[in-house]
Amino acid sequence: MDESRRERFEAVAPGMVEPLRRFLARRTDAATAEDVLAETLLVCWRRVEDLPDEPLPWAYAVARNCLRNAQRSAHRQERVAARLAAQPTVEPTDPGAPDDTVLDDALARLRPDDAELLRLWAWEQLTPAEIATVLDITANAASIRLHRAREKLRDQLRKIETAAGHEESREGRRP
Repeated sequence: MDESRRERFEAVAPGMVEPLRRFLARRTDAATAEDVLAETLLVCWRRVEDLPDEPLPWAYAVARNCLRNAQRSAHRQERVAARLAAQPTVEPTDPGAPDDTVLDDALARLRPDDAELLRLWAWEQLTPAEIATVLDITANAASIRLHRAREKLRDQLRKIETAAGHEESREGRRP
């Protein structure tokens, strides 16, 4: 089966590449056209059993759909970029806030999944629902994981501060 799939694809793909490339070049920029062409050929490979005897019109439909997906993705990226550009830059005002090296060290001590979750939340300013979309989990799971990751980061920051000799002052406190 695998060999026949390969043979079928190798028989039709060479005749589709240039017409698809021209089709896409008339509809978008060169870089996007090449990316969409690659995606189109991948779909054709995956669905080689569905290719009709005359595959080019079918491949044009696939390319058209792939191009629409690429355009939607580009539009989403533009919206996110505009949203981020509109965000005011906030400088840390808390004199007790950890500096970047301490924060980087604390993040490095976390599990990669926890560190990525925190980066999505803090750096990309995503909500738990948006993080859920990125990580393909439920919003509730994202919220719970975010809470736990923040606690783990807080613990790591305390450990680093304590190790550096920055124990909390007990001045004015009773033992």
